[in-house]
Amino acid sequence: MDFSVISLEHVSKYFDNPNKLVIDNFNLVVNRGEIITLLGPSGCGKTTLLRLIAGFERQEKGTIKINEIIVSSNDRWIPPEKRGIGMVFQDYALFPHLNVRENIVFALSKWDKNLKESRVEEVLKLVGLSEYESRFPFELSGGQQQRVALARALAPKPNLILLDEPFSNLDTEMRVMMRKEIREIIKKTKTTAIFVSHDQKDAMSISDRIVVMNKGKTEQIDHPINVYKKPATKFVATFTGVKNFIEGIVSNDGKLIHTNIGSFSCNYDINNPTRKVLVSIRSEGIIFDEDSLIRGIIKYIQFLGEYIEYLVEIIDEKGNPITLTVHSLTDIDMNIGKEIGIKFLKSSYSYFPKELGIA
Repeated sequence: MDFSVISLEHVSKYFDNPNKLVIDNFNLVVNRGEIITLLGPSGCGKTTLLRLIAGFERQEKGTIKINEIIVSSNDRWIPPEKRGIGMVFQDYALFPHLNVRENIVFALSKWDKNLKESRVEEVLKLVGLSEYESRFPFELSGGQQQRVALARALAPKPNLILLDEPFSNLDTEMRVMMRKEIREIIKKTKTTAIFVSHDQKDAMSISDRIVVMNKGKTEQIDHPINVYKKPATKFVATFTGVKNFIEGIVSNDGKLIHTNIGSFSCNYDINNPTRKVLVSIRSEGIIFDEDSLIRGIIKYIQFLGEYIEYLVEIIDEKGNPITLTVHSLTDIDMNIGKEIGIKFLKSSYSYFPKELGIA
């Protein structure tokens, strides 16, 4: 059985207006050794939630526990420095006048001198910076600065580390490399970690589970592959890149979704009273197929590097135009105005009750 390192129970927070909650009745349990990412757009409350966990802010309602001990509630408060939490800030917050070793030593001010030196050596080796211990932050690359910040956060062996948009200041190539490195370091130390990010690729690549947030509430808590392939709401689907949505009705046996552009196979709980659903279709899961009976006209073509984006207009069974976004590598003889057949790959679509279709 997993042991929870942190739990948030019915946590709510506002700043100026009690009727405008930044965090709204939020619940979350994080197990030992898990890497969790709070994912969502700017203003959804994810950084505020991180600050509540760290103790930089205090909630109006609810309880926060670390290792089953209440650290914040209506009648109990433990300050940040006594919560056993490591923090990696967005700008890394390294001391410019201290070298790498001294920055890490700073986090061990309460440690015995002999233990302190051996621990510094240990974390320097862990993050691959043993040869850089005498350098100052301005002499390091962005990725190296990030590893120093991570080493400093891990040095005191915290219960939990919090990382606020740690990849936002890195270029694309460095970002991809650091996702892998930081996940490996955290997993090697068996540390529990909570990330904050607005970038779905960061979240997908580094997390054991993702918490998708919207307006201070949870839209979905799930494994990365499920967030991507089985979004629980239209907001989650849209935020993870879905552009195509079709309304449908589930058949009586729960095996098909009937729409105005054809039927989609499904495995729907027939005991669910909600039979009206929204089908979300990923753009990369729509392929061109000359033999398909579903026909459309290419209205727009845009080259986007990794793929070519096509806007294809089809006419549904009621004579209404529907525009679908298609991401494809195919560019042979594809021109605006061309009629083309399209086909939906089974792995590319998901569905959820229509009432959850408000993005």
